[in-house]
Amino acid sequence: SAKSASTNFPIRKSNPANPRVVKSEIQNPIALTSPPHHPFAETNLYCAGKAKRRRRFRLPTRAILSLTAFLALTIPTHAADFTNHVTITNEGGFRVIRANGIPDHTPGHFPNRGNPNRIGPQNYVFRVTEKPQPAAAPAPLTMSPFGVAVNGCVFDPGAAEWWNNDRSSGWQYEPMSGSRPLGIDSNNAHVQPNGAYHYHGLPTGLLARLTGGNPQMVLVGWAADGFPIYGPDGHTDAKDANSPLKKLKPSYRVKSGTRPSGPAGKYDGSFVADYEYAPGTGDLDECNGRIGITPEFPQGTYHYVLTAEDRKSTRLNSSHGYISYA
Repeated sequence: SAKSASTNFPIRKSNPANPRVVKSEIQNPIALTSPPHHPFAETNLYCAGKAKRRRRFRLPTRAILSLTAFLALTIPTHAADFTNHVTITNEGGFRVIRANGIPDHTPGHFPNRGNPNRIGPQNYVFRVTEKPQPAAAPAPLTMSPFGVAVNGCVFDPGAAEWWNNDRSSGWQYEPMSGSRPLGIDSNNAHVQPNGAYHYHGLPTGLLARLTGGNPQMVLVGWAADGFPIYGPDGHTDAKDANSPLKKLKPSYRVKSGTRPSGPAGKYDGSFVADYEYAPGTGDLDECNGRIGITPEFPQGTYHYVLTAEDRKSTRLNSSHGYISYA
């Protein structure tokens, strides 16, 4: 299901008669199953601050975001371009990602029984620092995008789905648990009401395109704090690029016992709060990341890892995470 913008991401409307159009140097044609159906609209989103998260699919930011992430969304009803467009450039100390949000792999069929929305092109412009700095402590992930994939689609792991439709209950459904029919496709993604295709879990189609189906450590995106995001394969020894690759595991697990309030019943992974961080039980820290050597950073860097979960579906390391913006 689609979520509303967090108060940390103030939204302001701009003049639809003068939309911003991003042209790209990279064009990857992809056939989509449905055209956009929304009237023309443009929304600008600005955020600045810190990012971090925690929990099982946490990708949050252990960083004080010197981030100035600016996002613009444009959805026209005519002459829609369903070709993937994305450019990533370095500009004045920032990594700037411009994209139309159309995936470079075949998505599922939208609308579908669990998701009534159609994929539509966006006008994204993200700016994240090239020199991220670690934060003193993890910062909560709010109901906001965590990062952006190298194909220009957003990582937006949380869902506006709550027990009894009551956000104040504190019991938020885990979107990848299957406990709510959200129309998520085989790429662990679905669509917002504005047409934005976004990932809730491991972007399997993107990963297959980048790796050719072969195990390798591959960069799949950039977090809002500027730290890189990698797929599930990493070195057995994080400091040794010659050590064997393995599927990295998160350090989160389903709690034992029963829920003390709200939906009650046994903890089973249906809710974000069903999980707990258990240091040392996996390869990754509270934010689903670690410090180590990567192909793009041979001297080592902190990086997030999207892990392949063993329960019901693959999860995005941020889906339970925390990110806050100052």
